[in-house]
Amino acid sequence: MAQGTLLYAQSGGVTAVINATASAVVQAARAKKVRVLAARNGILGALREELIDTSRESIAAIRALAHTPGGAFGSCRVKLKSLQEDRARYERLLDVLRAHDVRYFLYNGGNDSADTALKVSRLAAEFGYPLTCVGVPKTVDNDLAVTDCCPGFGSAAKYTAVSVREAALDVAAMADTSTKVFVYEAMGRHAGWLAAAAGLAGDGRDAAPHLILFPERPYVEADFFEKVKATVERVGWCVVVASEGIQTPDGRFVADAGGGKDSFGHTQLGGVASHLAGRVKDALGYKVHWTLPDYLQRSARHIASKTDLDQAQAVGRKAVEYALAGMNAVMPVIVRTADTPYRWKIEPAPLEKIANHEKKMPSGFIRRDGYGITPAARRYLEPLIRGETPPPYGRDGLPKYVALKNVMVRKKLAPGHG
Repeated sequence: MAQGTLLYAQSGGVTAVINATASAVVQAARAKKVRVLAARNGILGALREELIDTSRESIAAIRALAHTPGGAFGSCRVKLKSLQEDRARYERLLDVLRAHDVRYFLYNGGNDSADTALKVSRLAAEFGYPLTCVGVPKTVDNDLAVTDCCPGFGSAAKYTAVSVREAALDVAAMADTSTKVFVYEAMGRHAGWLAAAAGLAGDGRDAAPHLILFPERPYVEADFFEKVKATVERVGWCVVVASEGIQTPDGRFVADAGGGKDSFGHTQLGGVASHLAGRVKDALGYKVHWTLPDYLQRSARHIASKTDLDQAQAVGRKAVEYALAGMNAVMPVIVRTADTPYRWKIEPAPLEKIANHEKKMPSGFIRRDGYGITPAARRYLEPLIRGETPPPYGRDGLPKYVALKNVMVRKKLAPGHG
């Protein structure tokens, strides 16, 4: 029988299926008679010794997490610095883990979270504390290295493709007397995976989206205007999907909001769709509409991909299995074994090969003219959005989501570095 407690924490933006991973973690640990604590609001909760006792939740509530969006235990955008720069906070974290007999630490997040889990594993080894750290993959941006795809991406990709297809039908119906150009802004700071997923909405030269702007390609305004004008003249209307992270040839973000940096050190972006819409209207005189789905892309559990849900649960179960087996500083990653029919499996990968690495779109996924996806991209993306797994609905017509009690355990330490 496993000894000690398991601590689960979430980092960064949540996804439509991150709670499904949490549900799988708790259920897998319970099956092994392992106590599970969850950090309230991610690493901040661990530092503040704000730990949720998941044993106070019914099995029905834990299972219901699988169809509930958001992050049931909370998350945060906080990145710990190097062991040297943030020594006090790392040692505080280790003190909290010791105080609650935590022997397994599962950190669910992206690149920065993998880096933090790796550093915590090294510090525990330095102090001789028996701790197994496992990173758990999650991000709608799909930019984690090593893993074929990231839990959370498939559902956001499905939402994007469906939304673009539906909006395109609307634009086409009104184009004769109203909107000629529609601009849809997709998440993606440095990698255009979600923008690429919009390409699944249609196939063929005249099918929407007609133009996709990727952060992997420089944005040249004059060329973009030329392509928009040619599309409107040929088709009668034009749907544009723009990644939030597109940059000018000199490396400036088109949507730099001027808000400085966030807590992860990333430039604050915002408003690429509104910017492009205004520029197209001024330069070409077309009536333009635009949309910024923002959080809707990652919270749309009602239209989640079954592939994505299955993978989110699988990495949660494997993370517990790896932790209890003493597989330190690893992450359960998704390995694609076949495209047709689509097949995949979970394997462990060392965190040092994942931490602070970024997976961008392969050049072979972007059309030669830079404004669309290739058949290779379509083969990669299509399986990830397949399958429907709607939540249960109530008589009021709304999904039945669960709210946990989130009862805290008693603190054992004095306040520290939070």
